[in-house]
Amino acid sequence: MGRVEGKVAFITGAARGQGRSHAVLLAEEGADIIAVDICRDFETVGYPLSGPDDLKETVRLVEDLGRRIVAVQADVRDAGRLREALEQGVRELGRLDIVVAQAGIAPTHGSPPLQAWSDVIDVNLIGTINTIQVAIPHLTEGASIIATGSTAALMNHGIVQTPGSNPGGAGYAFTKRTLSAYVHELAINLAPLKIRANVVHPTNCNTPMLQSEPMYRSFRPDLEHPTREDAEPAFHVQQAMPVPHIEPREVSETVLFLASDESRYVTGMQMRVDAGGYLKWHDYHV
Repeated sequence: MGRVEGKVAFITGAARGQGRSHAVLLAEEGADIIAVDICRDFETVGYPLSGPDDLKETVRLVEDLGRRIVAVQADVRDAGRLREALEQGVRELGRLDIVVAQAGIAPTHGSPPLQAWSDVIDVNLIGTINTIQVAIPHLTEGASIIATGSTAALMNHGIVQTPGSNPGGAGYAFTKRTLSAYVHELAINLAPLKIRANVVHPTNCNTPMLQSEPMYRSFRPDLEHPTREDAEPAFHVQQAMPVPHIEPREVSETVLFLASDESRYVTGMQMRVDAGGYLKWHDYHV
């Protein structure tokens, strides 16, 4: 206990799923939380996103652990609003030590045809950059920035057989690859300040994003309306270990390590929590 005692963490996408899990574990280990979430749906996303009640539940869980939390509904695409939310949290909690850029979506449809592409670029890539950029002025020596990537960033996607057929899915993988490169360059520039920046790459994670009909269809395109029972055996294709997915808490454990002083010299890393998924796509290289 107490691995991040006295620290303050800024977490986007904190209303449920991985974001909530990160907030709760960091609170268990002594951190106070600035929690942000948009708390509304996107037309291009085929599963319900979190709502205001989800964010209230995150607040309850953190406060039940005896930690302080400032929760604000804000859109990561809006840098000005995001800055206001963060500054409100810093005023109330007194500092900022940890940034967890977790907010993300997986759009699958929409009109006009490229709206899914635009939404995923705006949220997953520009939203992550906004989160980090508004936080940097508040960070001092020992601070840690953690961005959420995906094993989708690490796969060899090969030749596109039908260009433009899935702009949301293609955009999702592109955002995760690009933010990984961004954090690598950021880490180089923050290193002289002893501020760290790393990316965590989860594989299939047991959240509402994975457990949704659009995602089931991506794994079972042969079925019109696949169920979880139909799709879950196909989830295994992503991992080398014989598991269909991981749990949010298992990603949070890596986030906690990167947020703590135990990783004081760990920076510029692409940390995979993927049950060996990367091993299925790549030979060994230094």
